Amino acid sequence: MSKRLFDLFFALLGIIISGLLLLILYILASIDTKQNGIFSQKRIGQFGTPFTIYKIRTFGLSEEKPISKLGAFLRNSKLDELPQLWNIVIGNMSFVGPRPDIAGYYDVLEGENRKILELKPGLTSLASIKYSKEELLLEKQENPLNYNDTVIFPDKVKMNLQYYYSNSVFIDVKIIWKTFF
Repeated sequence: MSKRLFDLFFALLGIIISGLLLLILYILASIDTKQNGIFSQKRIGQFGTPFTIYKIRTFGLSEEKPISKLGAFLRNSKLDELPQLWNIVIGNMSFVGPRPDIAGYYDVLEGENRKILELKPGLTSLASIKYSKEELLLEKQENPLNYNDTVIFPDKVKMNLQYYYSNSVFIDVKIIWKTFF
């Protein structure tokens, strides 16, 4: 089975199975944040092409407390990522691949590291598993942006480049398994 067929089949199945949950989360997030419950943002995709990623909104209008208890739960449980199943269906994401980032990171890579841009961004990866608590790690840093740019991001690039050279549906299934367990 090709990677695209795998992605399409399981993303559609995921949408069907989680459809009611998605609707409930959308309504709760809309009430909680007093905004549209779906958050969209431009991210860098395959070949450096920007695309719109979808998530359940986890932050509100308040600057003092941007993330509510519901928002924190959704982020910790990764339920805020469920709308990305639609990104997989429409073909700008895959289940496994480098997590899509904002402009200024993957799109400015040089040399061999640019090979990462040949991959579709993914819902999960070994790097996203390793840094699943990235926000907490960054909160502990004196200069979070510098720590991300000099430690975390280069490590993600290294891990994603390793995936580039070894990816297969079998490896994707192993990564998906690790994501859940």
